[in-house]
Amino acid sequence: MFAAPPDRLASVFATVPDELAGNPAKSDWLSVQHPGKPIKAFLEGPSFDREGRLYCVDIAYGRILRFDTDGDVSIVADYDGEPNGLKIHRDGRIFIADHAHGILVMDPVNGKVEPLLTRPGLERFHGVNDLHFASNGDLYFTDQGQSGLHAPYGRLFRLQENGVLQCLIDNLASPNGLVFNENESQLYLAVTRSNSVWRIRFLPDGRTVAKSGTFIQLSGGLAGPDGLALASDGSLLIGHMGMGTVWHMSRLGEPLLRIRSPAGLLTANCAFGGKDNRTLFITEAESSSILQIELDVGGAPMFAHA
Repeated sequence: MFAAPPDRLASVFATVPDELAGNPAKSDWLSVQHPGKPIKAFLEGPSFDREGRLYCVDIAYGRILRFDTDGDVSIVADYDGEPNGLKIHRDGRIFIADHAHGILVMDPVNGKVEPLLTRPGLERFHGVNDLHFASNGDLYFTDQGQSGLHAPYGRLFRLQENGVLQCLIDNLASPNGLVFNENESQLYLAVTRSNSVWRIRFLPDGRTVAKSGTFIQLSGGLAGPDGLALASDGSLLIGHMGMGTVWHMSRLGEPLLRIRSPAGLLTANCAFGGKDNRTLFITEAESSSILQIELDVGGAPMFAHA
């Protein structure tokens, strides 16, 4: 429907060194999700702290990694879990969407990981995936599990700052990354196995879901849209997992730019950082690398930096 957008190649910012590689024989997650592929670290959930350091999860080996501004990497937490998404609270705490355990919280000083929300109503989640803070502190997160077009049971939750948990949608075919638009009237939601990004609309009360639908229908690739990031002008960045691409779309859903990976195809997620918040950092899981590319537009303010 649209002409192909301009095409740019990202560069490698940093790669997990061999000495920090996990052992595939000890990863139940890797044996199911990516059997036979000896990945050093399956990077996801990029988020910047106030010092400009980039935190990522390693779902394959239950680790939280931190990249400093020069690209040097360290392991800040190593625990029995499957961390899949990460966001930083404005008070400095690090919130983790853990596929095996639910919502966890990590102390960035000592790396201690503790449960926050594991069994609502005494029931386990299917397998939480990603999370996003609204400006009022409410936490939105996806519960993906192994859902897909064959079994659309994935869920979208909101955990209010007062502790009240609400299930907003319960019929999603693999809900994944999520981010609000500029005025938080709509929530963009990647639905991986339908290869689409949904637009979740709310009534004027800002609480009630209504008239939601497809924002962008993608095609191709070996998986689908994964992580999302919002630019300051309201445009959307979409990590297309299995395509080696991050798409930059206007607020109207028009393709503005295709960002290609110089490494593997598993371009899972992305986040703005760097000088003037204009550099997009991309997790590429196949090569266990962080990619980067400078854009003409900066990132929208995150709750961590408010």
